[in-house]
Amino acid sequence: MTEQPKFQRRKRRGAVAVVEQPQRIAEQPVDHTLEELEALIAEKEALLQRKAELEAKRLREAEREAERARAAKAAEEQARQAKAARDAELEAKRQARQAELEAQKKRDAEQAKLAQIERAAKPKTPLVLARPPEPKPTPAPVFDPEASWKAIDRFQLDPQRLAERNVITALRQDPSHTRFDILRTRMLQALSENGWKRVAITSPTKDCGKTFTAANLAISLSRQENCRTVLLDLDMRSPSLHKIFGVSDTGAIGDMLRGDISPEAHLQGFAPNSIAAGSHVAIGFNGIVEPYAAELLQDPSTRAVLDEIERQFKPNVMLFDLPPALLNDDVIAMRPHIDALLIVAAGGMTKANDIKETERRLGDGIPLLGVVLNKAEHVESSDYPY
Repeated sequence: MTEQPKFQRRKRRGAVAVVEQPQRIAEQPVDHTLEELEALIAEKEALLQRKAELEAKRLREAEREAERARAAKAAEEQARQAKAARDAELEAKRQARQAELEAQKKRDAEQAKLAQIERAAKPKTPLVLARPPEPKPTPAPVFDPEASWKAIDRFQLDPQRLAERNVITALRQDPSHTRFDILRTRMLQALSENGWKRVAITSPTKDCGKTFTAANLAISLSRQENCRTVLLDLDMRSPSLHKIFGVSDTGAIGDMLRGDISPEAHLQGFAPNSIAAGSHVAIGFNGIVEPYAAELLQDPSTRAVLDEIERQFKPNVMLFDLPPALLNDDVIAMRPHIDALLIVAAGGMTKANDIKETERRLGDGIPLLGVVLNKAEHVESSDYPY
């Protein structure tokens, strides 16, 4: 082998050294085992998972923060709107109050102007009264008589019984019923013209038909519109009005006249019926004989009760069925309580002297409405019953 120069040998050795060094490094043994690598990988994965969890937590926190921000903004907007509404309401109230004050100011100005005009129109000299004005009386309370009419008891009318008892105004089948209608109308006119209310019905002697006349008049008057009628059976020595109307629960009219029972508790009226008898008829029946009838009629309690009936019921007509005038002094005792007299005479029984004697006993102070001729035969249809 040809010997090479020294510097070339040195250069070659350096190249070999450079080439051989990586080989030696690659050939060095690995210090880490497989278990260590797996542990490192697991640790890395745990770190990555932890990082992901932290990132998710951060995102959730960011979302909650954004939600709180939105809620705060919404609450702020709601508060702003509420404040704006309150401000608008206060402004409306302020404007309304301002308008009211201006209107009141205008009214005050007008009143002041009117007061100034009145003061200018009044005389400067004050008015001197001779005496202080009297206080106005307090008006009395208005009394409604309908309450009393509604309070009385009612009884049923039996048309057949009334017909059997000769109450011809009930069924109106007998042509003579028109005579009672004429009597009713003339009597009402006479009472109205003279301001009378109380009419005594009597006869000179018994069996002349005075109770028959009173019952027929009551039925006829009940059909007169706006006419309130009170009929009292004051023939207390021989009461019979309840027999005509078929009423058994009569009570004693003497108890009413003494003031033991009130008029509205004793009086009775017609119940709704088929004969068109009105509801404004109040009848005071009597079922007990009164031995001291004249004394009771003269007692002050009788006057008080009759006045109370007028006050409570405001009747237009008060009919008193009295006993025969020539048999006792009951009619004379009743004289201070009546306004007018109606005498019932029986055809063929009553004499002219009886009628004159009846008028004489009652005196000139009691007006005679007329004489009703009952039980008369062959009377022309154009004749009146009195």
